Amino acid sequence: MDPALIDDCVHCGFCLPTCPTWELWHEEMDTPRGRIWLMKATVEGTVELNATVAQHFDRCLGCMACLTSCPSGVQYDRLIELARERVEEEVRRPVGQRALRAAVFAVFPHPRRLRVALRLSALPAPGPFRPLKDLAPRWREDVAPPPETPAAGERIARVGLLTGCVQSVVFGEVNRASARTLAAYGYEVAAPYGGCCGALALHAGRRTEGLELARRVAEAFGAAGCETIVTNAAGCGSHLKDAGLDLPVVDISEALVQGREPALHPVERRVAFQESCHLGHAQRVREEPRALLRSIPGVELVEPAEQHLCCGSAGIYNLVQPEAARELGDRKAGKVLETEPDLYVSANPGCLIQVSAALRRAGRPLPAAHPVELLDASIRGVAPPTRI
Repeated sequence: MDPALIDDCVHCGFCLPTCPTWELWHEEMDTPRGRIWLMKATVEGTVELNATVAQHFDRCLGCMACLTSCPSGVQYDRLIELARERVEEEVRRPVGQRALRAAVFAVFPHPRRLRVALRLSALPAPGPFRPLKDLAPRWREDVAPPPETPAAGERIARVGLLTGCVQSVVFGEVNRASARTLAAYGYEVAAPYGGCCGALALHAGRRTEGLELARRVAEAFGAAGCETIVTNAAGCGSHLKDAGLDLPVVDISEALVQGREPALHPVERRVAFQESCHLGHAQRVREEPRALLRSIPGVELVEPAEQHLCCGSAGIYNLVQPEAARELGDRKAGKVLETEPDLYVSANPGCLIQVSAALRRAGRPLPAAHPVELLDASIRGVAPPTRI
């Protein structure tokens, strides 16, 4: 870990009000500033990197709200990645945690295995595996876009759509809507790679694995003649943008605002848009998805309070830190419900699953959709999705 990155932090505390774990516990060691103190101490050898210290790194959601609030440009995203890599290499977790993490990475990055696991999710789940059952979505969308989708009218560019691992099994309709919408906006779309991009691994401390999977994505899209990689899952996009790939990576909202807007039909809905942390804080993509939603006739866009606070999904966080994640999810669901929407929208599959589960717990489920699905519905003149 580079001491210079650590020393960038002046410990001013501007990050504290935006940190979800500070909001939960008000403990200094569960803030970005406190975790950086711990990193510095373990690097200098004044504190041992043990299970107690590792717990504070594990409790970080990696939401990157601190990047937005930091006046000193501290690269906390890089620091927490490196700290978690050290934890994976040097700290032996309790057997239950090791078993859960092993199960997650044996299943979630592999669509075929995930399909089987979701079919078994109705069965009883012991101890640490209970969160897998509690969060399992009630819908299945195991469908895929065509390998090739021609552009409508003159082609702007040939882009590759990352269909992903969890996304391809749980939100297959989002991928199909993404391909149709990109084509309608003037892009030729290829979908040559349906596996994991490595975001889940990287965010959990498996840095080498995460970067290797990212390189495989770039190789597959390059071989398919794609000029750009387009992502529709904010966590995947953030990871691939930071992976140093040869191909440029953009969020689908960035691609669409540069395209040719087609004729749009009204979608009469009051829409609560939750900004995904890895879209807003990590990628700094904020206006594009909002502009696209506002472009749809009939959409009334509303903003839940506390957009800066994570919903608790955060990669595998809601599986390995279920109590904290549940509290944050319930808090986010409450803010969504305060806007009295007809539809809940977010640009990340984890957020959609997490907040939908919290809304069900509150007894007030809402239809959940990706922003691109509303555009697709508007282009085709059909009703938006009704998954709950």
